[in-house]
Amino acid sequence: MTPDRATTDPAHAPRIDLNADLGEGVGDDETMLTIVTSANVACGFHAGTPADLLATCRAAVAAGVRIGAQVSYPDRAGFGRRFMEMSTPDLIADLVYQIGALDALARSVGGTVSYVKPHGALYNTVVHHEQQADAVVTAVRDVNPDLAVMGLPDSEVLARAERAGLAVITEAFADRAYTPAGTLVPRTEQGAVLSDSAEIARRVVEMTTSGRLTAIDGSVITVAADSICLHGDTPGAVDHARAVREALSRAGVEVARNRA
Repeated sequence: MTPDRATTDPAHAPRIDLNADLGEGVGDDETMLTIVTSANVACGFHAGTPADLLATCRAAVAAGVRIGAQVSYPDRAGFGRRFMEMSTPDLIADLVYQIGALDALARSVGGTVSYVKPHGALYNTVVHHEQQADAVVTAVRDVNPDLAVMGLPDSEVLARAERAGLAVITEAFADRAYTPAGTLVPRTEQGAVLSDSAEIARRVVEMTTSGRLTAIDGSVITVAADSICLHGDTPGAVDHARAVREALSRAGVEVARNRA
């Protein structure tokens, strides 16, 4: 089961969800919540204090923004961007802990967690890593089988989530370069993170309305996305987000959270 995604069917206006990583103690969360429709809220393992996360959940509820749990490796020193070998039981326990804690915070201010998105190195790992992908799916299903899983199209984690009967949300990135294989260019490589707001906005409109995107080598790849990630912690993040939202409006694309 997949949520509504943007479409070029002339009988229906294109529609896309915009998400951002929030609650990390960096960036302008307050402004981002006026632009996005989904908030990937940190769960304390890579960033964020309980007070930060509670405040972010409260602000998201006030703004009518959907809340997702952004789970990660236990790696505050590395901001969750370092791969970690973990046993299946340990990883499941860490993920259940994070999802449950954030959901409790959200419920205390009138909200709820409706989806789970891995963060950083864990996100990239479960594109191909079967054991860790299975742990993510197991943790989500064990906490609440009504939760959706957000990730890259054609990733191992989304394939396993679908087989487990979970809803999935396919995601593309506004400010990240792609390889010809449709994966993200590692941040360690030159050109991995885009910085021009106009170019970022143009790319988002292209992938939303046509399902295509130009990879870092110049080839054109297919990108199926229910949601577009606007990073909240990069320089110029708010300007990028505003440019994207305005460009989508001019292109006749409805920005709204999907029904996962």
